[in-house]
Amino acid sequence: MAEGPAAPQRLRHRRREEAAGGAKRRRGEAVGARGTVGRHGTPSPAPGDGGDDLLGLLIRDLNEINEVPFFDVQLPYELALKIFQYLGKTELGRCAQVSRTWKVLAEDEVLWYRLCQQEGYLLDTSISDRSCWKLALKNCRARERTLKTNWKNRIGAVSQLGYELGKILCDVHSCDGVVIAGYTSGEVRLWDARTWDYTAPILEPAHSPGDAGPQPHVSFVRINSSLAVAAYEDGTISVWNLMFGREPIHHYQHNQRIQALALGSEGATVATASGFEVKVESPDDRGVWQTTGTFEIQKLVNFLHLVPGVLQSPLAVAAAEDIVYLLKAEHPGKILHSVYGQPVTCLDVSAREAAFGVKTLGWVLNEPNQILLYNLETSQCLKKMGNSIGDFTCVNLQNSPPNMLVAGNKDRRVRVFDLRKSESLCSLYAHQLGVSAVQMDDWKIVSGGEEGLVCVWDQRMGTKLWEMHARHPVRHIWFNSHSLITANIPDEKTPRGTSSMDDELTTHRKHRGIIYAYEFSVDQLAVESVLPICRSSYDEVTGYNYNLGLAVPYDNI
Repeated sequence: MAEGPAAPQRLRHRRREEAAGGAKRRRGEAVGARGTVGRHGTPSPAPGDGGDDLLGLLIRDLNEINEVPFFDVQLPYELALKIFQYLGKTELGRCAQVSRTWKVLAEDEVLWYRLCQQEGYLLDTSISDRSCWKLALKNCRARERTLKTNWKNRIGAVSQLGYELGKILCDVHSCDGVVIAGYTSGEVRLWDARTWDYTAPILEPAHSPGDAGPQPHVSFVRINSSLAVAAYEDGTISVWNLMFGREPIHHYQHNQRIQALALGSEGATVATASGFEVKVESPDDRGVWQTTGTFEIQKLVNFLHLVPGVLQSPLAVAAAEDIVYLLKAEHPGKILHSVYGQPVTCLDVSAREAAFGVKTLGWVLNEPNQILLYNLETSQCLKKMGNSIGDFTCVNLQNSPPNMLVAGNKDRRVRVFDLRKSESLCSLYAHQLGVSAVQMDDWKIVSGGEEGLVCVWDQRMGTKLWEMHARHPVRHIWFNSHSLITANIPDEKTPRGTSSMDDELTTHRKHRGIIYAYEFSVDQLAVESVLPICRSSYDEVTGYNYNLGLAVPYDNI
């Protein structure tokens, strides 16, 4: 019994000696064969020949690369590479210090290309596009750190996207740096902030220029990667293709004023709400636009969204006072949520969920204002979050990190919720008149208030990094890793002392509203890409060109 534990040890020791002896025999046979016959049956040079040494060294190197030593076993290169794919950057760096073979394996391009893809860098490239993926990952991480520093310290360029001939700003929307704005003059204008091209083209309306009287005001504008949509006060909807010029490719008419407009984040689907009707339009396979769904609603619609990622059969979510509808062709008018006397105050949707705030109006004393999270597939309420006295005025679910949600409230606070725990991670006291727009990513929050203040927060530290102020309420916020778009839109579209028939000069600049474009990219801060001081195109035909768009801060000029 005492020899039992020692027997496996002796067996392992014997196997190691046999393996070592076999390796020595193979090396001896290789040395003895050098002076006899080569690989293809030809006589080999003498051992003292320099060519034999080089050839033998090459053969030994190839054998060492093809068979990677893992402790006391030899593994094929492909199998060793498969094992190394489970390691991170730090572990690969440590493995590269073990031996020459492990260094070659740890710096394989396949491993570092995979790490780049996992961290979200260079997703649209293939492995053959770069010669050194380890260096590419290093440069991407350095650029990300620089951008984060620029965000925190407000280092970058900011410019105003103003258009005074449009009179007063009515609505703003943006997608991937392309900004669309509608004005009380009936004009719709585009800017491409990605290239700093601020000579914005005007999208031609569906109304004929010869129509009598002034053009109707723009009520809503929306944009995605391929389409731009505008709704006018007279119930007209115009759709433009961003690739095919300024003329609208489709337009249709409602009998009443448009109350809500939605455009799919992908594809070409438009939804509008007017009166007690919601209409969904999309093109068929031949590109001919048609009405894919018409839904009758019991009450007036306040909020309307199209569910992203649904292309075949469009799915819309509409909030009409205290009822939330799930609108699809198979089940028209399906009610997702309805509690009498609890109106919906904000709404946002993602691919599988819908989040909206409800107001109690005081008759239910034991239940404060909350945000409800519903599953769109099962139509079940998943979470109830927040216990606030004030109304939730804005919520962002679609653009938030996974399992996160950010909301703004009339009680001047911005709250971040963890959807897995149904609890608030942080509460930021920000805006004196309430929060009107909000968005977050994995480390920062950008919020806008009714008083016109834009605040940038560090989400993990719960501290304010910097702020900017303008005259009117902040109605739109959008940002990515290097850009920020904000819009201050006035509530009063006909200021006192002006009329729709007045000349453009009579509407004072302070009543018009403003759009700001911030750029924190390293490339935009280089000396060779300093922004021009004058942004006026000098192509106006009204007889004056006094409104020069200047770049700020002026220190960079």
